[in-house]
Amino acid sequence: MPWTPLLRLFVTPIYRLYQARLLHKVRAETMPRHIGIILDGNRRYGLSNHLTGFEAIYASGADRLDDLLAWCIDLGIPAVTLWVFSTENFDRAPEEVSGAMRAVENKLRSLCNNEDIHRAQVHVRTVGRLELLPHSTRAAVQAAEAATRDYHGLELTLAAAYGGREEIVDAVKSYLDAPERRDWPASKAAAALTADAIAEHLYAPNLPDLDLVIRTSGEIRLSGFLLWQSAYSEFYFTDVFWPAFRRIDFLRAIRAYQQRKRRFGH
Repeated sequence: MPWTPLLRLFVTPIYRLYQARLLHKVRAETMPRHIGIILDGNRRYGLSNHLTGFEAIYASGADRLDDLLAWCIDLGIPAVTLWVFSTENFDRAPEEVSGAMRAVENKLRSLCNNEDIHRAQVHVRTVGRLELLPHSTRAAVQAAEAATRDYHGLELTLAAAYGGREEIVDAVKSYLDAPERRDWPASKAAAALTADAIAEHLYAPNLPDLDLVIRTSGEIRLSGFLLWQSAYSEFYFTDVFWPAFRRIDFLRAIRAYQQRKRRFGH
């Protein structure tokens, strides 16, 4: 018998036991209300697994979404935001951008007909400068949002054509463009501007601030992800590529969050 299958016979039961114990510990503590995940490592995963074509590479990451939603629903986590495509990503090769967009579109369309999504009443929304997305991608966004518009379960937010600095700029513009302020002089608008006022004009103002931010693939930076909402977040970085992200990796991130003492600047 080859060594790898033999080793798996011993490792798999230990792995399952460890995951069960970790799950028990996580369930006993307070869950984060809102988790943000930077989905990094798709291309490196594709290279190491000999995937050809950018659509196949990004589809491998999109397929992980179903598992993630099941984990969140099982743990009773109210909201999760996933960064699927940044404004800077548009600077990549056209074939990569189109491949990523097709993967996003296919996943959004599958959500419309996913029985688990409807059973759990997952509410899907997409935030960012959506006007930058291809028409077909915007259509898929609108279809997924329409299919889940009346649901009040897990809040699934997809950040696409998204940049944290752009969101803050757009929030200030939205604040200034409010009907009651359009005719104000700049000095009056500036004097009335507060942090709460900006927060009310973010892309998804009803979402709570992020409790936990997870970034996969070993990169240790935010890269502009939800800059406003992550001011007091806890951060967890893992070397695992996003398409290979497992339940045990998710549980480890939550356990690390639960073990920290949050100070909120105090």
